Amino acid sequence: MSATYYAHPTAIIDEGAQIGAGSKIWHFCHLMPGAVIGGSCSLGQNVFVANKVRLGRNVKVQNNVSLYEGVICEDDVFIGPSAVFTNVINPRSGVERKHEYRPTILRKGVSIGANATIVCGVTLGTYAFVGAASVVTKDVAPYALVVGNPARQIGWMSAHGDRLEFDKQGKAVCGESGVEYSLRDGVVESGR
Repeated sequence: MSATYYAHPTAIIDEGAQIGAGSKIWHFCHLMPGAVIGGSCSLGQNVFVANKVRLGRNVKVQNNVSLYEGVICEDDVFIGPSAVFTNVINPRSGVERKHEYRPTILRKGVSIGANATIVCGVTLGTYAFVGAASVVTKDVAPYALVVGNPARQIGWMSAHGDRLEFDKQGKAVCGESGVEYSLRDGVVESGR
């Protein structure tokens, strides 16, 4: 155990993995040598983090998630329990495709619900929200709420996690934070 982060005794942290201050690595996790974990992150039980995976600050990864090579998470990302990530579009046991790994980018503040599947090669925009058990096969716009299989946009979410209801002028206010948002030409912007 390091003085700057906590790792449960059952966690396997390969030499070369980088872990930021204040992070917590729980039971039965495995971090490969090229994994980079930012500060104040939490990796729940049975999380696997492959080489070249990058997690920003304050990323929360719940139990039973495998983050394969190509996954990049910016700050404040939440990944629900048993969410699934892929890194090859057409895997075959008998065909080597490591040179075909596609990046999956989760921008700042993204939330992914339990049991969702994120197919490789997509970008989830800032504060996008993926509903539980959804299957994401294409890029998701910032602040978009997507659900289903395949995931389809059904609305917008605030950075605080509240559903946004836009008026005819394209204005909405987050009920919890009071922050104002505008929707213009399919793009949401925060008034901060």
